[in-house]
Amino acid sequence: MDAKVSPEISLKKPSGNNLLGLLTGLLLLLTLGFAQLLGELVTFSKILLLPLGVSAVISGLIGLAVVPFLRRLKAGQIIQEDGPQSHLSKAGTPTMGGIFFVPVVVMIALIGSQFAPAAIAVSVVTLAYMMIGWVDDWQILRQKSNKGLTPRMKLILQIAIAVAFCVWTALTQPTSITDVALPGNLILPLGVLFWGLAGFVLVAESNATNLTDGVDGLAGGTAALAFLGLGILVATTTPALGIFCACMSGGCLGFVFHNRNPANVFMGDTGSLALGGSLAAVGILSGNLWALFVVSGIFFVESLSVIAQVGYYKATKGPDGVGKRLLKMAPLHHHLELSGWCETQIVGIFYLINAGLAILAVISSLPID
Repeated sequence: MDAKVSPEISLKKPSGNNLLGLLTGLLLLLTLGFAQLLGELVTFSKILLLPLGVSAVISGLIGLAVVPFLRRLKAGQIIQEDGPQSHLSKAGTPTMGGIFFVPVVVMIALIGSQFAPAAIAVSVVTLAYMMIGWVDDWQILRQKSNKGLTPRMKLILQIAIAVAFCVWTALTQPTSITDVALPGNLILPLGVLFWGLAGFVLVAESNATNLTDGVDGLAGGTAALAFLGLGILVATTTPALGIFCACMSGGCLGFVFHNRNPANVFMGDTGSLALGGSLAAVGILSGNLWALFVVSGIFFVESLSVIAQVGYYKATKGPDGVGKRLLKMAPLHHHLELSGWCETQIVGIFYLINAGLAILAVISSLPID
């Protein structure tokens, strides 16, 4: 009887190891599948598959030393008491995990791209957003509360980095970068309006990725798939950015090795802000804002759920100052948890959805003959 029940249990509640295997398989299938489809097997092997594998192995190995070090530093996560009660057992799990894989994969990407200007620019943005997250995480740990940088200060710093990147891009890239390519060979010429959109995308993407980081393996795995989707698109046109995306994807995979359920470490704002800013910078610089939007579908829905929750609560406030909740809890993954989904079930389904979004992004962005 146990033999009959166990397959059903494994499907409804996969283990962290199952999800790590699923993520690895999806990354390989996407790379090799599109390599065969586009007839770029050799190119994709050098620009995507090799950097992805190297970054995954190195970040995973470095984590073996850094995670125990973070534990000795007592860099434990502070868990919100008003969150899902199942998360209270995670209190004390080391955070700031982004500090061990983001700088490492950035350096691998720079070496692999031979310090190409595009890779350097995106690397600077990535590390700058990582530093904002690190300061925020450090303040939280130092004060032993959930209050790090004020939202206002964090937003100001994010906007400052976005403005600096947009200014650099405007001065160094052709004017055609302000033309946004849409499916069906459609071009949307935004002109000066493009820079407002680009700045918004950088700030919004970093915050959206940050909101998605709430369940073991979720942000790291979905980011790995998003980076690979962009990497497939730019591998042949901008190899330096293709290598960068592959390295970031591999770094996320190496991190998920330690962050899979039950997590030994959390990435914290140190990692999540860096991943979001990095994705946005690649999308802007490569002229793939549409593809960026598609591969970031999970992050978009997660952030939209928070906006909807707050907006609905304010709109339904009564005389007592209390409003109604649209969801049981925001972001969406917490609503699903409180609705009876287990963490690993959520993560597995989100991985599959994001793999589908990566495929959609690539196919819809390919030029029509």
